[in-house]
Amino acid sequence: KALRALRLEDLRIPAAYVKTFEGPPHGIQVERDKLNKYGRGLLGCTIKPKLGLSAKNYGRAVYECLRGGLDFTKDDENVNSQPFMRWRDRFLFVAEAIYKSQAETGEIKGHYLNATAGTCEEMLKRAQCAKDLGVPIIMHDYLTGGFTANTSLSHFCRDNGLLLHIHRAMHAVIDRQRNHGIHFRVLAKALRMSGGDHLHSGTVVGKLEGEREVTLGFVDLMRDDYVEKDRSRGIYFTQDWCSMGGVMPVASGGIHVWH
Repeated sequence: KALRALRLEDLRIPAAYVKTFEGPPHGIQVERDKLNKYGRGLLGCTIKPKLGLSAKNYGRAVYECLRGGLDFTKDDENVNSQPFMRWRDRFLFVAEAIYKSQAETGEIKGHYLNATAGTCEEMLKRAQCAKDLGVPIIMHDYLTGGFTANTSLSHFCRDNGLLLHIHRAMHAVIDRQRNHGIHFRVLAKALRMSGGDHLHSGTVVGKLEGEREVTLGFVDLMRDDYVEKDRSRGIYFTQDWCSMGGVMPVASGGIHVWH
């Protein structure tokens, strides 16, 4: 029978099925070891304006942010390979900015280089370029790129020592409507199995505001090894991740100093 609306709120993934996936390329602890940064959150920002800068000016903005004290900077999801800034040019200028800021601060820095592309082959080509330049982390839009492409990229990152930042562009089309679609906690569980070291989790303030307890509930599902059922936080089933690595939740969207 046809339904007017249908929404998947949560699902329990059996331990036997969880074990068939490799999960995040590295996980939270390995990332902290790579960066030599412990006991605090990692601070980053997205370069704005998102479109229109030349590769050289984009690299300059990255340098100024990293030199000013940030751990990471990030490509916006729209930054890909446009006529005013081709991906290879951006990668080169960003790598220069990372090395210069690292030399001046003595800290390990990074920039989420967007490797999302029209084909898996092109994505792996961009990921290989980032590796050759010595950049520690790349980025993928897992919903627009697809889970198969994401898993392929995750395996590449694991084999080649790259961290993988996951952007969730297009998620609101799937999870924003209250009576139809798929809740983001399900998409987050799927991403943890597919593979990603970071995932945007939204926030409880700012332009991407979500319900506090529900947001904190799927944050736990992303990073903890065993999560007890707690309906007050939107967790409908106890979930055992069988020692699978955790995904670092990224508080994204509209955050500023007054928050």
